[in-house]
Amino acid sequence: MCTQIGDQVGKHVWRAAVTGGAAVVFTAVAAVPAGAAEGGVSFTRVQVNGGKPIVIGVSNEVAAPASFRMATTEAWEYPAVFLYRGTANGGDQLWHAIETSDCIKVSSGVCDFNETMYFDPSVRDMHNSEAGAWKVAAQVYFRDDGGDTDDEGLTVYVKRNSRLTCNASPEAVAKDRTITVTGKVTRANWETRKYASYGGRLVSLQFKPSGAASYTTVKKVYANSSGDLRTTVKASKTGTWRWAYHGNTTTGPSTSAGDNVVVN
Repeated sequence: MCTQIGDQVGKHVWRAAVTGGAAVVFTAVAAVPAGAAEGGVSFTRVQVNGGKPIVIGVSNEVAAPASFRMATTEAWEYPAVFLYRGTANGGDQLWHAIETSDCIKVSSGVCDFNETMYFDPSVRDMHNSEAGAWKVAAQVYFRDDGGDTDDEGLTVYVKRNSRLTCNASPEAVAKDRTITVTGKVTRANWETRKYASYGGRLVSLQFKPSGAASYTTVKKVYANSSGDLRTTVKASKTGTWRWAYHGNTTTGPSTSAGDNVVVN
């Protein structure tokens, strides 16, 4: 056990749902803080990933930062924020590893914490149904017995990563002649750990003239049932073409690499 020395406590990592065990336990005995909840604990200043969606592919670990403030009258263990569906007590919790910082003392009995949520689809069997909206709760266990879990009134979207390819041809063309731009939209399948076709998506075809700083949308095209994209446009000037998908509640946005076409 790692016991508090002064104001610092050890880090801990949970390689299970929040209700699981920790590699290191840390404890503290706090004086009664101003503004503590009636039950002895209050959580404030809760943030997860800066309010942005957490987008996960099929192999790389994703680290999502979180932070919170805890005021408590109790001797405590395992403070953390976590993601859930249903109810904060007894609902479904999204599996992820958690690393929580030492107590950053604000005042007597009040600590700020920095937390990192780790999502690794290569070592844990994620389910596609887990994509979408999750609520945020904060939880702490008391050293003697019991604990406190509070709904924080926040929503975080966990999304499957998407990918796009692009090919514009011919890549040297006479002015005002037609070029064909093709591509494919896919998204992460967490259950197979591969990218699969994502059909029916509305995707933007974008163009950036040579020397310009940004892309503009030329038209929007629906992918077919296999995720394939195809359209034709007139080539009026040399520049780079790409596809851009803006995502939805279960799938993250993506842009393809650009394909340059020289107009003679």
